[in-house]
This record gives sequence, C-alpha cells and structure tokens, in this order.
Amino acid sequence: MTIASPLPEETPGLRRFLPALLLLFAASGCAALIYEVVWFQLLQLVVGSSAISIGVLLGTYMGGMCLGSLALSRVISRRRHPLRIYAALELGIGVFAIAVLFGVPHIDRLYVVAVGQGYPGIVLRGIVAAVCLLPPTLLMGASLPAVARWVETTPDGISWLGFFYGGNIGGAVFGCLLAGFYLLRIHDMAVATYVAASINGTAGVLSFVLARRAPYRDQAASAISKRGARPRDAWPVYTAIALSGLSALGAEVIWTRLLSLLLGGTVYTFSIILAVFLIGLGLGSAFGARETRRNRDPRIALAGCQLLLAAAIAYAAYTILHSLPYWNLNLPGSTGPWLNFAADLGRCLWAILPATFLWGASFPLAIAAVSPERADGGEQDLGQVVGETYAANTVGAIAGALTFSMLLIPWIGTQQSQRVLIAVSLIAGLVALAPLLRPLARGAGIATACTVVAAALAWSVPQIPWLMIGYGRRMLTQTDNGHLLYFAEGMNSSMAVSELDGGQHYFHVSGKVEASTEPFDMRLQRMLGHLPALIHPRPRSVLVVGFGAGVTAGSFVPYPEIEKITICEIERVIPPATSHYFQRENNDVIHDPRTRIFYDDARHFVLTSRDKYDIITSDPIHPWVKGTSTLYSKEYFEMCKRHLNPGGIVTQWVPLYESDLATVKSELATFFEVFPNGTVWGNELSGEGYDIVLLGQAEPARIDVDAMEQRLHRPDQAKVADSLREVGFFSATDLLSTYGGRGADLAPWLAGAEINRDLNLRLQYLAGMAASAQNAPAIYSEMLHFRAFPKDLITGSEGDLQTLRIVLGSK
Repeated sequence: MTIASPLPEETPGLRRFLPALLLLFAASGCAALIYEVVWFQLLQLVVGSSAISIGVLLGTYMGGMCLGSLALSRVISRRRHPLRIYAALELGIGVFAIAVLFGVPHIDRLYVVAVGQGYPGIVLRGIVAAVCLLPPTLLMGASLPAVARWVETTPDGISWLGFFYGGNIGGAVFGCLLAGFYLLRIHDMAVATYVAASINGTAGVLSFVLARRAPYRDQAASAISKRGARPRDAWPVYTAIALSGLSALGAEVIWTRLLSLLLGGTVYTFSIILAVFLIGLGLGSAFGARETRRNRDPRIALAGCQLLLAAAIAYAAYTILHSLPYWNLNLPGSTGPWLNFAADLGRCLWAILPATFLWGASFPLAIAAVSPERADGGEQDLGQVVGETYAANTVGAIAGALTFSMLLIPWIGTQQSQRVLIAVSLIAGLVALAPLLRPLARGAGIATACTVVAAALAWSVPQIPWLMIGYGRRMLTQTDNGHLLYFAEGMNSSMAVSELDGGQHYFHVSGKVEASTEPFDMRLQRMLGHLPALIHPRPRSVLVVGFGAGVTAGSFVPYPEIEKITICEIERVIPPATSHYFQRENNDVIHDPRTRIFYDDARHFVLTSRDKYDIITSDPIHPWVKGTSTLYSKEYFEMCKRHLNPGGIVTQWVPLYESDLATVKSELATFFEVFPNGTVWGNELSGEGYDIVLLGQAEPARIDVDAMEQRLHRPDQAKVADSLREVGFFSATDLLSTYGGRGADLAPWLAGAEINRDLNLRLQYLAGMAASAQNAPAIYSEMLHFRAFPKDLITGSEGDLQTLRIVLGSK
C-alpha cells in the first residue's frame, strides 16, 4: 500500500481546501489549550500541585499525545478519508473533555478511599491522571498524523504540514489567553470546557463537510508499499528533534520559574509566559515550513537551528537575570494591571522569543528531513513519518520537563541547568549533522569549534540575583535590602533568608517576603497559633499548613498539653533553612519530639489524611500566587472542618496588603459560608490594618476571658505567657482586643461577594488583578464599621469586659 495522495490533475482542487484546514487546525489548537489549562487546574484539586503532581500530569498529558501520534498509522487504515478521521478525532476529544469535567468529582472520592487503604500516592496520582487525560490526549496526538495522509509528499505539500502545525500553535496562543484572561476569570471551568467542546464540535462538523467535497484517493491498489522505509539517516534526525523537545520543555520550566519571580507568580503571568512561548513556536514553525520548500537538505537547516539555540538560550538567560530585573518600567502602583500585563508581555517576548522561534522552526524541518520523498527504495505513509517525528519530539519534551523540574533545578540550580540546555542544543545540532561530518577530520574540526563557542556561551550564563528571589518585581523599590544569609532553589520554589542592618531576619519565597522577625510579622505568626490554642480548652493535636519561618508552628511548642504537632510543607528546602535562622523565634519546633513534617501539597494532604485535629492553622503564601487559591476555597474549608475533633478550631491568614476590597470580601465570604460563627482578628501596623486572622469553629462557642487569664498565670503556661509578651500581648484582654468582627455582623458588608469554589477558583483571578494594590488601611477601616461588641461570644468578669468594650469601641 503506497502513500495516499491525490492524482496530479486533482492537486489544484486539493490546494484550495488547505487554507480551510489551516483554520480548523487553529480552532483545534485553541480548544486544546483551553483543555490543558482547565484539566491541570481541575486535576490538581485531586492529586495536588507539588512538582511531583505537576510532573505526573504533564507526563501523562504529553505521553498521551505521543502514543496517539504513533498509533494512528498502525490502527486506522489509509483507505479512510483523512478528513473524516480528523472529524471523528475532534468530536471524540469534545466528548471525553466533558466526561473529564463530570468524572473528576467521582474520581476524587475513589482516590481518597484508595489512599486511605494505603496504596502508594505517586502510583495513584499516575492512575488518576491516566484515566482522565489519556483518552482525549490520544486523540489530540493523532490529529496531525491523520491529516498528513491527505497531503502530497512533495516539498510544497510537506511545507503545508508545517503551516498546519504553526496554525495549531497560533490557535493555542489564543486559547491560552482566552482561558486565562476571560473564560476562567469571568466564568468557571465548566463554561471553559463547554466553549472548547463547542469548538471541537464545530471543527468536526466542518471537517465532515470538507471530506465530502475534497478529493482523496488511496493508491494502494496500484503500487507496492514499502511500509516502514525511511532515509538511511533518519535516526539522527529523530534523535535531534527529541533533544530539541527536551531543551524546549526544560527551558520552559526554568524560564517560567524565573519570569514568575520577576513578574509576580499570578495566574496571568503564567498565561503570558505560556502564550509567548507558543507565539515563538508558531512563528518559527511557519518559517520552518517555508524553508522546507527552498532548502535542498533540511537536515542542515535543522542542525543550524539547534546550534543557534545555544546562543539564543544564553541570550535569554542573560536577559532574564541581568537585564529585565533592572528595567525601570511599570513599577507597582504606577499603572493599572492591564498596562502591567502589556509590559510583562513585552518583557517575555524580548527575552525568550528568539529561542522559541528556533524550536518552532525545527519541527517542520525534521519532518522534511525524514519525509517519504527522500526515502531510498519507495514511499512510506506520511502519517507514520509525522507521527514518529512528533512522538520523538514529545518524548524529549516529557524527559525535559521531568528532568529539569524534579532533578536538575533542585540539584544544581537554574544557572547550571541553563548551561545544560546549551550543551543539549550543541549535541542536537551535531547529531543532526552527523551523516554529513565526513571525513572524520572535518567533522572533528566542526565539532571542536562548536563546542568552544558553546562553552563560552555557557560560561556567560549569570547567577540568579538573590533580590529577585527576595522581592521579585519590587526589587527596585527596596531601599533597605539587607544582605543575603542563605538561598536555595528547591523542587517547587526558590527561597532566601536575609538580614537587615538592624538584625531583623527576613524569609523570602518566590519573589516576596513571607515572614520576618519584625514585630508586626511576629505578632501575626504568633496570633495564628496562640488564638486557637488559648480559646480551645485543651488542645492535644495540631495541624500547621505551611512551615514558613516556623514561628506559627513554634507557637504551639510551649503548650505542655499538646501531644502532636503535624506540619505540612510543600518545599523540602524551607524547614531546615528557616529553622536555623529563626530558631529562637520558632522554639526549634523542627526538632521537638512531638513534631512530624509531611512534604506534600497541603490540599492533597488534608484531602487524603485520615487524622483529625483539635486545631488546624493555615498560613499559606499570598492568594494571588497561582495555585494558592485552592487553600482558600469553600471545599477546602469544608475538608478542614471534617478533620476537626469536636470543639476544634480552624485559623486562616488573610493579607489585606497586596489586595483589594473584592478580593478580601471573597476570602471572608467563602470562609463564613463554611464557618458561619467565624470571627475576624486584626493585626495592625502603625495603628492601621495590615492583615487578619480568621477563626472558625464547627459549633458555636464562648470565649471566657477569666479562664484564659487564669491559664496564662499557671506555672506550666509560663512560656506561653512569655511568647505573647514578646509580641506585645501582656494579658488575655490584650490578645482579645484584636477582635475585628464576625460573620453575622459583616453579612451586609459581604453581600454579593464572590464565593471561591473549586470549580471556579475565582480568588486567584481577583487577587491577581490586585497584587500591586496597597489598600490595607482603608479595607480594615471599612470592615470595622460593622464591628459590634460580641457580648454573646466573649464572657468574663465585668472589669475585663468593660476594658474590652472601651478598647474595641475606640477603634
């Protein structure tokens, strides 16, 4: 059976349908990126958002596309019209996508049961990802090889495949921005899924219509196929394009991490970075497609792209680390968020477009290099060639994503990892040229020259500035940065510890300060621990979500009645480092015999834990950071509530700074949906609002001021009293004077606030728009207008109550 192609006299008729098919591929790419954004967000609710979980999801997603690209030519007969196959694939993708949307809640319950029975977590995460992602991604991967059978095996026809690939990526750019900036910001995951499925359905129907009008004839009856015939030098090309995929995804992992530090890790920043990466791939693919018509030996062009990538990677590294951080543009508060987004888009284009362009150009050049027209001894199924090339590129991409995110960055850091990228590009270029590097002397000379140049480029890659880890986009506005004590790049995030001239220690993670020994920070961290520990009559077990500097967890150490302190932290490099530099402030909690640390995504830990606690306190990073809003959702609070013992208490940190009114209202309204008896406790800075603690209980409870005071005067509670005095609380009355209101009182103020649910994660989109806002005093002042003295909540002697009435009434 030979290559299925139209007869010569039918070629003009065929060509007029190619632009329409290009548009269909763009629509398919748009739907695919909407799904990718939605599926990763949806499945992270089940398997977590740690690097391991993301690696499992990404590997399954891309692995499904790889298998689909290989399976098409082996499973589906060439006698079937390629456009009908393509139509069926698009319709199938839409059906499976809707099934994933409705099936994940059921998988969620089964997953929890399986984990509870002791099955290995990593295995179960892979099974969940495979069940959800393999069916639709198999069909996605088969789409380009399917259409390849309809294209002529000439340079002109193969160039159209490059344009199809570029059009698909162009649609993906639109889908990425549509999902990140509109569908998920305004609507939810269900609406986004329905829009993408509608796009698939429309593409499928139009493909069926085109199939009825477009010519296609299989020449199997008139020729003998030499299925599997390839150019004798095909494997160097496959190896080169696999290495190209490895370096591309490795670079995406590294640069996304670095750029999110610099630009702020909001969901919008991630959408911008992904869109720019896709823009470069699309433009490069279009260029590479054109080159396949003009270049007699595309292997040389492919090798040239890979060798030039070494310079492009070095340029991107230098620009991101040594140039962009010092661009005095869009300083926080100087412009609105949309202007900031436009500036961020420009920065990303300036830094990474050259490299992504070259990666995009490599794919059509690789197809041309191994196309059937060049095979010795006969023709081959072009769908098989495209599928194998795509599969090689995807296998490399999977290896790159997993290797760099889970191994190289934690092991050798981003600087050395970028040097590895340069070396991989050099090897890819030399491998592609291998059949042409004869005689040996000429080949050795070329290889030596390329290696020397690549080594010089690798040496030029700078180290990441610690101020970028410490302050991100605010690094230029800091007047007292102090000096670096320690920094590390972990699997999930980068962190640093610094010291100011006055001796204050600061803990930084992912471009922002998360804790410090400043009085206002110490007060907040201690409040998160002492409020629930003193309100609860006899706490025995505690769960601390997020270690940070360890101060909140360490606040429980002085309580002799507490028997178990469980800490859940996503990043392994943080507890050992901060325990050392904040040892006095956190009471060396990491070495307390009652302490157990679990390294996992907090939501996944709470979802799958079989334990219950008297206190759950949550001190996550800011809600505008992508993925954090899952720790502020209604469903997360309900999970915490289910893990409370009778009389148990939940406390939750809510920042008022780097936030706006809509964001804060959403956080409070969501919490009070689950804990209607919840209360607000304020932490002020210079007499004005700064951040707050939300406190919730499953059952209505009373706070006895006298009992708390007596407890603090007991000899076995002396260290507790000392811990409170260090942050300005000299009595129970002082601590309770931070009362800022409760859910019932704030109901009129919170009317109409958006509830942050798992299926919309509205908070990360609200908070992402307000990441540069500084409205904390005004927000807290407005909140206090609704505060009334809680006479049915706080009880005690008349003297203490009168003191509280005076203090609270004066605010």
